[in-house]
Amino acid sequence: MPEHARPLPAPGHMAVDFEQRVDFDRLRAYRLERARAALEASECGAFLLFDFYNIRYVTQTWIGGALGDKMTRYALLTRDKPPMLWDFGSAARHHRLFSPWLDPADCQAGMLGLRGAIAPSAGLMREAVTQLKDLLDDPSAPVGVDLVEPPFLFEMERQGLRVRDAQQHMLTAREIKSADEITLLNQAAAMVDGVYHDVVQALRPGVRENDIVALVAKRLYEMGSDQVEAVNAVSGERCNPHPHNFSDRLIRPGDQAFFDIIHSFNGYRTCYYRTFGVGSATAAQRAAYTRAREWMDAAIAAVKPGAGTDQIAALWPRAEEFGFESEMAAFGLQFGHGLGLGLHERPIISRLNSMREPVELRPGMVFALETYCPASDGFSAARIEEEVVVTEDGARLLTLFPAQDLVIASPY
Repeated sequence: MPEHARPLPAPGHMAVDFEQRVDFDRLRAYRLERARAALEASECGAFLLFDFYNIRYVTQTWIGGALGDKMTRYALLTRDKPPMLWDFGSAARHHRLFSPWLDPADCQAGMLGLRGAIAPSAGLMREAVTQLKDLLDDPSAPVGVDLVEPPFLFEMERQGLRVRDAQQHMLTAREIKSADEITLLNQAAAMVDGVYHDVVQALRPGVRENDIVALVAKRLYEMGSDQVEAVNAVSGERCNPHPHNFSDRLIRPGDQAFFDIIHSFNGYRTCYYRTFGVGSATAAQRAAYTRAREWMDAAIAAVKPGAGTDQIAALWPRAEEFGFESEMAAFGLQFGHGLGLGLHERPIISRLNSMREPVELRPGMVFALETYCPASDGFSAARIEEEVVVTEDGARLLTLFPAQDLVIASPY
């Protein structure tokens, strides 16, 4: 990395007329161009997209997260026409008013059944597939689908459509981030930098894990987050094994506590762990943190164009070396995963998969690296996570809250 490399840009929350930080028109054009290139490289004549993140990538639209798992929004990307969108009721009319990059005729209300609440026998899926067939350039060409409800898949097959997997192609499209995407990812991380400052000030005996979760969510929404997807808060004896959740446990003096903050800014996500000692730390807790940091630093140093994900995974301990019977049982503890509109994009870095199918790192990839080390006391543990951008000069960090040494909150 150059000795005086400039920091990665992060936008403010208000636009200014004398600087360009994110060019949203350029961002939308880049994403659609990448999706079209993925379609052209496939055997498919069209992609039919139900995955919320793929829909946003192609149509540049989004609605509230409560409808994100209902499988009722969908988009069609063909080789020769602009993308079409079917959305929930009045959301389609809103898009026609406020999304000028979409042709109003290509933005329609749609409803398939709300994950079976409206039974397939009502005919909504049959009607939707019939409409889709009429919109295809070549109905005999395969249609790529990313996610699908079984009754919709059966209806496509009943009407003679050949279905293929589009998710692999869309994940390939989303793998390399543009400068605008990296800026948004950096802004999302910068927001969590600030929230961790608040967490350290609030973390003391008598506070509950869920109090910290509430603080994090409040501060992120105040700062402009569009979705606080999850906050893990884990302390004391709950640290080992890692439960991947939070509770109402009271934090006590001498606890080791770690947190994972997952949110998005303009759709772009964080996954950002930090570990703290509460008041003090034992030798066992400090030793666990030191090992987790050593594994992290080794992984970051290995990040460069042309490196394989197997090379990074090999730097981390085998499952049996830190108390697990298999790599499946330890999955997600020594771990890397792509970040973008989705929380888990490519590449996925783990001994579970990377040794058998390594991925070559390329400039523009953005991913999180996570390490975990149980302490010798049998219940404490350290968890560290850093988000990195792959550049020609190696890794650039997005996550800047201090983590080289164990931070002690509320020192006595």
